[in-house]
Amino acid sequence: MATPTLRQLEYLATVVDTGSFTRAAEQLHVTQPALSHQIRALEGALGGPLLERLPRSVRLTPMGRAVLPHARAALAEAERLHAAARRTAGLEEGELEVAVVYSVSLGILPPVLRDWHRRHPGVRIRLREYAHTDRLQEAMAAGRADLAIGPVPTGWEGPIRELGVEEFTVVLAAEDPLAERPSGTVDLTELADRDWVHYAPDNGLADLLDQVCARVGFHPRAAIRAEQTSAAPLLAAAGLGPALVPANIVPAHFEGALLRPDPPILRTLTAYTRTRPDPLTVAFADLLSRQARVNPVVSGRSTGSEPGGGTRGRGPEGP
Repeated sequence: MATPTLRQLEYLATVVDTGSFTRAAEQLHVTQPALSHQIRALEGALGGPLLERLPRSVRLTPMGRAVLPHARAALAEAERLHAAARRTAGLEEGELEVAVVYSVSLGILPPVLRDWHRRHPGVRIRLREYAHTDRLQEAMAAGRADLAIGPVPTGWEGPIRELGVEEFTVVLAAEDPLAERPSGTVDLTELADRDWVHYAPDNGLADLLDQVCARVGFHPRAAIRAEQTSAAPLLAAAGLGPALVPANIVPAHFEGALLRPDPPILRTLTAYTRTRPDPLTVAFADLLSRQARVNPVVSGRSTGSEPGGGTRGRGPEGP
């Protein structure tokens, strides 16, 4: 049985993306008979039909639906290979694709990217953002980025580098009765009867909030659900209800009140790759490890680990 070629996989993906052999041929700058021949050759190599021709479009067969994700991953990995070769060859220009969950792009990443741009002005960063760590891991498995930054991936077989343990803070309106307590902490059970600034269901922080509240015996009622992570602390400060947010996304000179959950809610952040990373990806990961402020100082007190390197409490690692 013949082995499918990258060209054949590219032709398949383009036909699916354009929905037409005619439009795909135009985009690929080949004749339609040549395109059809390559698709037939691919179907012969794989042992069955991949596409069904309809009067005005095409539709994937069951085999085609099974094959397409692998075809896209192979094409992405081939591009990764070419990019790695160009970088290893010492070219001053290139592109590094970084995949992150939303809270990372808001919190720890901006100062790292600023420093990277100063050091490597010819290397472009393409940022891919995902609402949930599961989507982030799926994207990395499909080869859509060089490096992922997010919570510890589940069952990951490639290299993983721990960046630090981020801590979550509860945001309240400045005039909230709990805002001025001397301890600066709050037990989540004290907020069990509140309506919360929650997150949209496809945002991983929605799962996290539900998990930590369930652990202490209640389910948070939603006053409002925020699509964007950055909106949650602003809505909480406006008095719509408490919000649970990573401390590192709270902007400077924030007008709301910040209370540390007791016990703390923690989440380990990592950087991970599919295979052995190339030198440029390693350089970015090294800079990330040095410069990422996973636990900033909030309201004059550190939200990081306890003195001596220990941390109190537990937090979900996934969402």
